[in-house]
Amino acid sequence: MEKRKMAVWPYSTAHEKSKHFWLGGVAFTFLVAAVGMALASIPGLDHLGPLACAILLAVMYRQLFGYPEAIRPGIQFVSKYLLRLAIMLFGLKLNMDVLIHQGWGLVIRDAAVIILAIFMMIWLGNMLKASPSLSLLLGIGTGVCGAAAIAAVSPILKSNDDETAISVGMIALVGTVFSIAYTLIRPVLPISSLHYGIWSGMSLHEIAHVALASAPAGQDALAMALLAKLGRVLWLVPLSLALIYWRRKKDDGQEGGETKVEFPWFLLGFIMMSLLGSYVLGNAILVSQSVLSYISSFTSFLLTAAMVGLGLNVDLRKLRTNGLRPLLAMCIVSLLLSFLSFFIA
Repeated sequence: MEKRKMAVWPYSTAHEKSKHFWLGGVAFTFLVAAVGMALASIPGLDHLGPLACAILLAVMYRQLFGYPEAIRPGIQFVSKYLLRLAIMLFGLKLNMDVLIHQGWGLVIRDAAVIILAIFMMIWLGNMLKASPSLSLLLGIGTGVCGAAAIAAVSPILKSNDDETAISVGMIALVGTVFSIAYTLIRPVLPISSLHYGIWSGMSLHEIAHVALASAPAGQDALAMALLAKLGRVLWLVPLSLALIYWRRKKDDGQEGGETKVEFPWFLLGFIMMSLLGSYVLGNAILVSQSVLSYISSFTSFLLTAAMVGLGLNVDLRKLRTNGLRPLLAMCIVSLLLSFLSFFIA
């Protein structure tokens, strides 16, 4: 009897210890995410946003203290599974009903913007001898919807966490600079507020950047800007399916045969959440706007926590050697995209 207890006890202790480490990793990412969101509310840092602040904190922690190996399982759980949950909930921000009834013209122009952003980024990245995988991630983030798009396609492209975190950080930085520049030049632009709103929605990177740039032009401009931006978000799913097909074809042509590309099932959740938000929750009497606001805040928090896990994988030495050229390429592409979209908005 005693021997049987002795056999069970070590396993039980190891299991409890593993559980505590897992919970510690989740708690750690949540804590850093909360600090990042608090920092993002400070004037000046609010232009960066919570994602960028959280990533910067995680990168700083990694450089000062190293990667917290003991709690790695919990951190990886957040950066992988809770990230996918956040992207699914992100679908609630996409109002398909509004797009179907008012935005088909914008959706088509948004497709042109996405194609231009991706191919210009790949071409210019190749010219500057930048990392091809990083250039592709930045092109998708620039063209579609910033960090959320990068997070969605990373598993399909099999990008490592280092590249994913660096590209999210670059998107946040460049998008913030451009959104502030838009507000500064808006008073001297010879265009209406509605034209300015559409231009902002078609060319800026994150939804937060679009809101920041278009809000000073008034509520009508903000509404049109968000509509144009949602049209770009809509293309996330067909783009992901196209990337799956491309990846399989590419792997088929390589030595060693086909490499299985896992279907991103969370994108189906993204579509379901979009339909739910557009046709059920939006018309439900029992669901108040405050509830939807809480869900949106929860989604932002999960996405911020996931970025902490990615930021912990960033090695600044690699950023100095591999990140400057893609950053230069992205700045040039963003300028060209702003110029071209100004005339098709």
